[in-house]
Formats: sequence, structure tokens, C-alpha cells
Amino acid sequence: MIFGSEHIYADQDSQARMALYKKTEALTNIPWEYLAAVDQYERQVHDDPKEGRITAIKPEPFFWTGSAGEMPVDFFPNGWGSDGNGDNKAEIKNDEDVLWTIGQYIQSYGTTEDDIKIALFNYYKRDLTVQTIMNTAEVFKKFQTVSLTKRDFPVPTEANYSYRSTWGDARGFGGRRIHEGTDIFANYGVPVKSTTYGVIEMKGWNKFGGWRVGIRDIYNIYHYYAHLNGFAENIEVGDVVQPGDVIGSVGASGYGPPGTSGKFPPHLHYGMYQDNGKNEWAFDPYPFLKKWERMVN
Repeated sequence: MIFGSEHIYADQDSQARMALYKKTEALTNIPWEYLAAVDQYERQVHDDPKEGRITAIKPEPFFWTGSAGEMPVDFFPNGWGSDGNGDNKAEIKNDEDVLWTIGQYIQSYGTTEDDIKIALFNYYKRDLTVQTIMNTAEVFKKFQTVSLTKRDFPVPTEANYSYRSTWGDARGFGGRRIHEGTDIFANYGVPVKSTTYGVIEMKGWNKFGGWRVGIRDIYNIYHYYAHLNGFAENIEVGDVVQPGDVIGSVGASGYGPPGTSGKFPPHLHYGMYQDNGKNEWAFDPYPFLKKWERMVN
């Protein structure tokens, strides 16, 4: 499993990436945060950049060279690969050439947010990918860096709480299914915090999860907080959050129609879902919770 939040990139690497994003922004008028977000997305899909590269973007060959009769003519008929570093070569594995080419491609649709969304959809052909990239761009824009490695534990470590590995346990309500997460037991009203940098993608009621919040982070991972007692004041879908931001409080909501509560002891259900560019799946958050708990103590 690719899990980018455990890849801590050196300051030197982050500075080199930022310099390249800013240079490409100046040449293409595409804001650097969108170029960085495309690279960040592909960093998780393709793993770390190969040796000798600082970006992970891997354009499809037919996008780079053109369909040449091998694809329908409306699929990049002439190819977009072009020279970005002035050496009169268009190399698909050269970072400057790749970013320049991606920037030119996006610019051909325009430079507004909607234009960029359309360009990204026509490139990736997937709504969730576009949404993830746009969210990541918002995070980078707010914090003005790609070096975002801080983490937090989802409840205050000074609170009275307990948890164990509950991944795969049987669930009864709603039919036979396994438990896709970790339950953190605490008192009603204990603050629930974002563990990571990301964007609030969902807020509302679910008959299983009760009042819940979903956050998509910059590593293509969806963080799910369920059974909340309520939401933090003024948080809304689309808000950018960082580790430690309070998003709600521990409760016992769920397992029924809106407002149902008290069918089990108060606790936070915390789940994590990885996206690889084609599908999304749950994985065990327990090891990461243990690590983040140590980081803040």
C-alpha cells in the first residue's frame, strides 16, 4: 500500500520542487499550487519519484507524442510533449519538460478554477481525482508550502480515553460486515481534532455513523470521523483544516434515523481510506494512531 503521509521529504527536496513549480507558474500562468497538487497526486499513485527526478508526474505516451493513428483522433492527436528547459529536446522523464507540458496543456483550457477542473477531468477522466487535486491545491495555497508533515491525535491526549485494534471485528447493525476503523472511547463532548492537513469533504448524518465528518488529505487518503455528538462551530464542507483543528466532539450518535443516540457507549470511530487513482479501499488506522499519539506526547 502506498501511504505518502509516512514519506517525510527533506527541506532541500521541498525547496527544489517549489522552485520548479514557481518557475512553471511564471511561464504558463497556471498557479503553482495546481501544478504542485498534480505532482502530489501522482506521487501517491506512482510512489516516490524515480532516481534523478524531483517530480512524480508520468504522462501517458500517447498524451506526450500523439495518437499517431493508434487512438481515436480526438485523443491528443498531435501530442503535447514539449521542451521546457531549452535544450531542444522534449523528454518525458525530464521534470522541467513534463511540468512545462502539463502547464501548457492546462493553459489551453484557460486559467480559471473551472477551466483547470475541465482540463484535469479530460486528462484523468475521473471525478474523484479532480476533486482530490483541487482540494490539495487549496491546502498548498493556504499554507504556501508543500512541506506539510505535522500530525495530531484525534482526541486530546490529556483526556480520559482508551482504544485498541478493532480492525476487522464483526458488526451487527445493518447486516453482517466488518469494522473498518478504530474505536476511541472517551467521554461525551471530548474534542475531536483533524489528524492531518486536508479539506472537509463531507459533513452530516448517516444511519450507521451518525453525525460524521470526512476529510480528504494531501496524500489521497480520506479520514472518516463518526458517531460525533456534534460539529465544531462554523466548520463547513470545503474548509481547509490542519492537524489539531477541532471539527466536533465525541458522542454516541448513529444506528438509526437522524438524531438517534445512546445505543452504545460514547466513542469516536476513526477510519482511513486510500485512493490509488482507480479505486478506494479501507485500511487499518490503528498503527498510525499509535504513531501520532507518540508524536504529540
